[in-house]
Amino acid sequence: MTAPPGARVAAGALAVVVIGSLGLVALDVAASPFHRRTVTAGLTVLVLTPAVLLGQYAPPPYRLPYRWRWVLLLVQAVLTYVPIVVFQHRWFTLLGFLAGAVMLTLPPANSVPVALAVVASGPLLIHTGVVDSSRGSLVALLSATITASTVFAVTHLALLSSRLYGSKEQTARLAEQRAQARMRHDLHDLVGSSLVAIAMRAENTLRADASAESARAALTEVVELARRTQEDVRLISSPGAPRSLADEFARAQRLLTTSGIGVHASLPPRLELDDAVTECLRSVLHEAVGNLLEHSRATFCEIELHADPDDIRLTVRNDGVPTGSPPPSAAPGRGTGLAGLRGRVVALGGTLRTTPEDRTFSVTATLPLP
Repeated sequence: MTAPPGARVAAGALAVVVIGSLGLVALDVAASPFHRRTVTAGLTVLVLTPAVLLGQYAPPPYRLPYRWRWVLLLVQAVLTYVPIVVFQHRWFTLLGFLAGAVMLTLPPANSVPVALAVVASGPLLIHTGVVDSSRGSLVALLSATITASTVFAVTHLALLSSRLYGSKEQTARLAEQRAQARMRHDLHDLVGSSLVAIAMRAENTLRADASAESARAALTEVVELARRTQEDVRLISSPGAPRSLADEFARAQRLLTTSGIGVHASLPPRLELDDAVTECLRSVLHEAVGNLLEHSRATFCEIELHADPDDIRLTVRNDGVPTGSPPPSAAPGRGTGLAGLRGRVVALGGTLRTTPEDRTFSVTATLPLP
């Protein structure tokens, strides 16, 4: 994963702030009287502080885990207060970096009071005489406040930019996965039900001991169904291909008729539906017809789509439920199953009912219209 452009800009601005502030520390070290203790403390701060700040402020994907940032915060506190309190160096800019790290590491409820205490510690050390500074407590307070605010603002913007960039990537991945899943589902149901229809037509012809003319007619139907299936697969595989409910009705009629099942379909004219409702109804029709072909002994099927002002209802009813046998929807191992479709229907605020009555079985999906 690469850092987003916004995070790179924020990281560059933060680097300028860090390098500039540490440059002031370096100038203080150079202007101080030459002393081994001063040089040692200055070099230690100038070498270790950038590494600590990098670990504290780095945006994703380079951001360290939370517990490691706590360790770095303690190390940064030592690098900040030891030169000031023990060695009497006037490096109050380091207090601003520490306050910024506190606001970025601690929970929001605790970070602001602790950061204010860190910023106020500089003037307090000067006022109590612990550190002798000619700059005055107001200069130390302003220096730490400006540095802390700049560090927090730039780093926080980098974090927000990274999170927004990650959210966009995640949304794109989820959309791609949903499209692939829908395509797999459509291909599975379409090819599966078409193959079942082809197999049933061929088996019926073989069992009937048909003449050469009847066999030729059956083979013609099988070839036509195979070619139509190929066209449907090409249409589904095309990105952004339109798949209307009317096309699904026509395909269901074709499959049932080729399988020797009488069919009556009723579809309202000029029906305009939401894409989500259309996809859901198509899936219900897919599953109901596929289960009918694969698991029932139906001779007749009725498909009805009825639209009211408030909702739309799809009913698929067949007469192929043998006495004492489970309904075709209970048969496992095909497509998403009616149990999975019930979740999709409920997600749109609708209901899915399966009703076995005597030797008939019906699947009814009711969806509200927006």
